[in-house]
Amino acid sequence: MFLFFNLSLITNRLSPKNSYLCAQNIKIYKDLMKNFEELGLSPEIRRAIEEMGYECPMPVQEEVIPYLLGENNDIVALAQTGTGKTAAFGLPLIQKINVKNRIPQSLILCPTRELCLQIAGDLNDYSKYVTGLRVLPVYGGSSIDSQIRALKQGVHIIVATPGRLLDLMERKTVSLATIQNVVMDEADEMLNMGFTDSINAILADVPQERNTLLFSATMSPEIARISKKYLRDAKEITIGRKNESTSNVKHVVFTVHAKDKYAALKRIVDYYPQIYGIIFCRTRKETQEIADKLMQDGYNADSLHGELSQAQRDTVMQKFRIRNLQILVATDVAARGLDVDDLTHVINYGLPDDTESYTHRSGRTGRAGKTGTSIAIINLREKGKMREIERIISKKFIIGEMPTGKQICEKQLLKVIDDLEKVKVNEEDMADFMPDIYRKLDWLSKEDLIKRMVSHEFNRFSEYYRNRGDIEIPTDSRGERTSRNGERGGERSTGSRKAEPGYTRLFINLGKMDNFFPNELISLLNNNTRGRVELGRIDLMPKFSFFEVDEKEAANVVKSLNRANWNGRKVSVEIAGEEGKEAPKGRRRAEGGNYGKKEFDGKKRSFKDDKRSDTPRKSRSKSESAPADRKNSTPADKKKSKPSREERGYTNSRGKKDDWRQFFQGDNKEFRDKEPDFSEEGWARRTPKKK
Repeated sequence: MFLFFNLSLITNRLSPKNSYLCAQNIKIYKDLMKNFEELGLSPEIRRAIEEMGYECPMPVQEEVIPYLLGENNDIVALAQTGTGKTAAFGLPLIQKINVKNRIPQSLILCPTRELCLQIAGDLNDYSKYVTGLRVLPVYGGSSIDSQIRALKQGVHIIVATPGRLLDLMERKTVSLATIQNVVMDEADEMLNMGFTDSINAILADVPQERNTLLFSATMSPEIARISKKYLRDAKEITIGRKNESTSNVKHVVFTVHAKDKYAALKRIVDYYPQIYGIIFCRTRKETQEIADKLMQDGYNADSLHGELSQAQRDTVMQKFRIRNLQILVATDVAARGLDVDDLTHVINYGLPDDTESYTHRSGRTGRAGKTGTSIAIINLREKGKMREIERIISKKFIIGEMPTGKQICEKQLLKVIDDLEKVKVNEEDMADFMPDIYRKLDWLSKEDLIKRMVSHEFNRFSEYYRNRGDIEIPTDSRGERTSRNGERGGERSTGSRKAEPGYTRLFINLGKMDNFFPNELISLLNNNTRGRVELGRIDLMPKFSFFEVDEKEAANVVKSLNRANWNGRKVSVEIAGEEGKEAPKGRRRAEGGNYGKKEFDGKKRSFKDDKRSDTPRKSRSKSESAPADRKNSTPADKKKSKPSREERGYTNSRGKKDDWRQFFQGDNKEFRDKEPDFSEEGWARRTPKKK
């Protein structure tokens, strides 16, 4: 929502004793009120926003509003959520509307139903005194017939999600031929959600002579491409640095084992008794499960995701806005563009697949000059993603220390005491009941009474944490190498990676070249498995991928997915073994990459290379009989001194050392004139002979 400095808030916070200072501040802010007039806004619009309590424009509005009031002025505006983007484009759009012509003149595209309704509501508030102006929200999940009737009656501004608008266009019930201004709000999210084709189809029906306004929190390569395609000589307006997180948000990370994530979440929520925040999850299923667990454990929480009906989503959001809900568990899509003030915390129940989505998540808090905290609960395998996020937001995560049971109980106890101190006592209404109350409690001392009142709320936490140990903090002590950029070496050699404790690592014959990404994997699991499947790390390769699931569900997942088809292709899933030993037969060569591959002198070995064992020994005896001369050897000779298996990141020994070298060198007569044993893993990548 469009936010400004509120004069009443400023004056109320000043001490009454400082009357002179108060008067001076009032004078200053009254002088600033003319800024909206200087921006070129009409008296009707200024009157509406002044009644709403808004006093002076925010930076993004100062930059955007005067420019948009002109003609043929395209804009790419990069600003974080909560900086007044809606008013930045909404106020000039309202002013440019010719109310007498009841035809669509402005189009606003946004990714979700919630954001669509929110923008439409704000525009109606801003145009309170603009007689006859009509704004129509167009979105899925509501009656299309009522939207068609409204369009026939005539509207000036259409706020729409791409899918529903395209549906209306195909029905020939809406015409965009009269559109003069197009706004794409949360453009990066619309692209991430796969609306590119829909946007192309929509803009093809919009006149070329138009103003195009693109608003985004981040400048991704996709945003750069779409601005180059649809905008002409666009002015780029950046509030803060590109992709930078708001300075009012503190970023904290807790690293735990995957199996301890929910326990860690409970401790964090319990440690902040006054929390009012959103917990972001990756999938709809996970969102509902976490919300159900929290509600079962006595927390004031609910869920928000795409499987809920529009009525259910509206109900949940209304309860959350009026603080009847303390915690909202939501997916990224459902929470996109939500305008909720005074959020204290945003909790990432695992980092998003798209690291730029983190910027949007954290932007839900720390708005309008207030401070907020963005917390991430991750496992060791997400540290690389965490560093990428640090680069994008230009901030470092604070390493959080998991609260102990004693610390949590102390926090909860103090909250109970604070609540008791703030209780307003209505003595007149209670007077008739007090004698009976005194008689009932007369046998209790003052100390006993206080203890009982406090324990009434405190016991729940005390009993839960009394015998619970601290959550184990994982360390990088499993033998993985660390690369230059700080990531473990196992990240590159994915075939030899070990699964997180409690998880099983699976191989699937689909990769990026098949347009197979995390969302597709999640959909594949949801459509072909029953019950809850806990999904861990996902490693996408060009032609195949690896993913981790709860070890209890691994067999079921393998069985279920091996019956499935994906885009007409048979799915093959197997348990991934160390060093490629469990690689699917006949697939090691076909899939490429490092899966089950062995190297020699930096080159791949084939069956033809093995024939070199028949070369005469004399041609090599000289170079190989003088180990003392290795210091003076040529670069070609140095290549032969390859690092050990441990140095190359393998955790287990393969067996007898140097048998392969003896074979190639011809030093071992027992290998001569015999066919080598290609059943050993890595040799020519051939399947063992059937006996």
